[in-house]
Amino acid sequence: MKLEVLPQMFSVCKVADYGGFDLGAPFVFMGATDGEKSLVCPMALVPANTMARSDGWRAFRVAGTLDFSLVGILAALSKTLADAGVGIFAISTFDTDYILTKAEDFEHALAALRAAGHDIATP
Repeated sequence: MKLEVLPQMFSVCKVADYGGFDLGAPFVFMGATDGEKSLVCPMALVPANTMARSDGWRAFRVAGTLDFSLVGILAALSKTLADAGVGIFAISTFDTDYILTKAEDFEHALAALRAAGHDIATP
């Protein structure tokens, strides 16, 4: 599987609301439930109304568009990383999957994925 490393550093945030934040900025992911509003964004874009945050995340994505009939892609990647002792934060979009790891684990994660046969493109 081909994976693409993203150059940005990310923050995972809990926010009061999304007001005043540019939701159209690249690499912004939001999730709202009945109990919270979460936001993943480049560290430079963390909004002022952030209630809690975890900085220092790196990310890669599965290259290309994934058909909904494909199964096990995220499971295979996350198992490889779990076996290597790397915790993840996973995000799925309509087209593909993104996996974030803490920056201090990122090179170890990439090495484990390469050893498992994945092709990794870096910026």
